[in-house]
Amino acid sequence: MKQGKLLYAGKAKSVYRTDEKDHLIVEFRDDITAFDGGKKDTLKKKGRYNAEVSAFFFSYLGEHGVKTHFVRMLDENRMVVENLSMIPLEVIVRNIAAGSIVRNYPFKEKTPLRPPVIVIDYKDDARHDPMLNDDLILALKICTPAELKKIKNTALKVNDLLKDLLARQGITLVDFKLEFGRGKKGIWVGDEISMDSMRLWDATTGESLDKDVYRFDKGDVMETYDRVLQRIVKTSSAAGKKRTTAARKGSGD
Repeated sequence: MKQGKLLYAGKAKSVYRTDEKDHLIVEFRDDITAFDGGKKDTLKKKGRYNAEVSAFFFSYLGEHGVKTHFVRMLDENRMVVENLSMIPLEVIVRNIAAGSIVRNYPFKEKTPLRPPVIVIDYKDDARHDPMLNDDLILALKICTPAELKKIKNTALKVNDLLKDLLARQGITLVDFKLEFGRGKKGIWVGDEISMDSMRLWDATTGESLDKDVYRFDKGDVMETYDRVLQRIVKTSSAAGKKRTTAARKGSGD
């Protein structure tokens, strides 16, 4: 596969055409931003951490029936993905009140949200990603009623899967952002799922394990991202191999 023309350069990722019409390459750069781009830095290996965690989550979701754009990794920073027609929505699932929902509404920090709250923003930097309701989404013809229902149901399924997975590693999934696109067979999860797009807390200490470490100068960002990578990817992969081995022994293989 050959990397072709640059299609899009965001705050931390670049998307390129390839010589295969149905596939694109997403490059996870070492750039990191916060506060609507008001704070910017370049941190060595940051792109690799987000790429590897995203690949792991996408693969995990795929194993559990959630369609994502992930195809394979080309190298540590570059991911081959399905060429989706992206829907300009940011779908945030919140399990615990934190961040903007506390700043904008009368929630107390760390209040559990049961059932989870779905917040949808219009993806538009010029308008600072304003929040939308269902009526506005449909009036703007961003998606159909059936597509919107599918997006919400998929977001909740992803939440259940990731919340359980992370809990087994002693990590609380506070909230996270998803983006979706139209593929050949309906709505697929796209973009990334990483420490940049999630809010994660250590289940024992409450320590931040995500981009809040960068936003609020809570410590060494890359050391934190590396620890998350080890806990999520390495530990989960090792546990999966043990389960597979045990299942084979149990079946007499």
